[in-house]
Amino acid sequence: MGVGADVVVVGAGVIGSSIALELARGGHSVTVVDKASGPGQGSTAASSAVVRFNFTSAAGVALAWEAHFGWRDWAAHLGVDVGELPRFVTTGLVMLDVDAAPREMWLPLFDTYGVPYEEWDSADLARRVSGLDTGRYWPPKRVDDQDFWSDATGDLGGVFTPDAGYVSDPALAAANLAAAAQAHGAAMRFRSQVTAIEKQRGRVSAVVLSDGSRIGCDVVVNAAGPWSGALNKIAGVGSDFTVGVRPMRQEVAHVAAPDDFRLDGGPGPIIADLDLGTYFRGEVGSGLLVGGTEPECDDLEWLEPDAVDGVSIHPTMAVFEPQVLRAARRLPELSVPNRPSGVVGVYDVADDWSPIYDRTDLPGFYVAIGTSGNQFKNAPVVGQLMAALISEVEAGSDHDTNPVTFLTPRTGVEIDLAAYSRRRTRTNTTGTVLG
Repeated sequence: MGVGADVVVVGAGVIGSSIALELARGGHSVTVVDKASGPGQGSTAASSAVVRFNFTSAAGVALAWEAHFGWRDWAAHLGVDVGELPRFVTTGLVMLDVDAAPREMWLPLFDTYGVPYEEWDSADLARRVSGLDTGRYWPPKRVDDQDFWSDATGDLGGVFTPDAGYVSDPALAAANLAAAAQAHGAAMRFRSQVTAIEKQRGRVSAVVLSDGSRIGCDVVVNAAGPWSGALNKIAGVGSDFTVGVRPMRQEVAHVAAPDDFRLDGGPGPIIADLDLGTYFRGEVGSGLLVGGTEPECDDLEWLEPDAVDGVSIHPTMAVFEPQVLRAARRLPELSVPNRPSGVVGVYDVADDWSPIYDRTDLPGFYVAIGTSGNQFKNAPVVGQLMAALISEVEAGSDHDTNPVTFLTPRTGVEIDLAAYSRRRTRTNTTGTVLG
């Protein structure tokens, strides 16, 4: 792709805005199109913004570790003054032991990529994190199952990653990326919906919007979040995908944190608790954010693509109560309010919960989709990754037969982008949003 080529990025969430920034930095003429009135107002705004490194694939760990350096020095990553910035709050994270993903599955990857960690047994866990029940309750159960209240069958340890944390304002992070992209010449078209993708000579030539306007382009990047499947259909792509995507409604509860939940005397760490089917992290102040890990016993709320715009944004007791009760089993002093409070979002979930960062069989049409609620953490590097992929493919590389490799700029790791192919064999993951 030659410098100055016209690119339309569909979606101004944290992923789309990051892609726009890196393409604009590379000298391309970029226009970002989004249905909302500003950046980061969709799935990004509902993100728990957890920055963790616990993945079961080499690419997943390498990407997350690389990306966290961007969050740690956010101003330098942006490279321009964009005003107010979110904070990266380093809390550490404890991944509690779980039968479905024993630590032996992923600790060798931490060793490979230099992720610091501490292995704790149940005594370490009880000593280091006060207010936490260390019982083993596997497998997760519905709260209306009488066995939900059964005694623990043993004790748990966990793995502590001190560098993990969260981003204090995910929507602001997306706005920062969009502003930085604009500083490099990118244009933003909000309250705009794509209705058609025009083609000439077998490749992308223009995007048509609902107001009838047309944006000529050489490249389109689908970063439309829960609308990504619908946009693929408009473009006529997807028939060769071995991994599909679909929208899922997700709720995250907000409650008051127990006073006794502490890590070595300070605020409690993020707890990833697949044993009970929950995770929780602190909020600025004394709040606690509680989410689910999509255990098999739960009914997930899948949506039809045309129902995304009409989804209720109000938290429900049907989701709030089970999530908080599970957290209360782990934090016995946690109070369970009788009214739901929290955030509702819609995530673009891939069949294997791993993203698709790839070209398609329509030349010029690329996808950064299926981010499954767990890719916010990788946004700083996804923009770089997609810019590299697009550049290589537009220059003639056949990514399908000879996959592009991406060299991470901070950690110097080569990532085989076949791991994120639309045609991959499904990735073996823990199957969860978890932040």
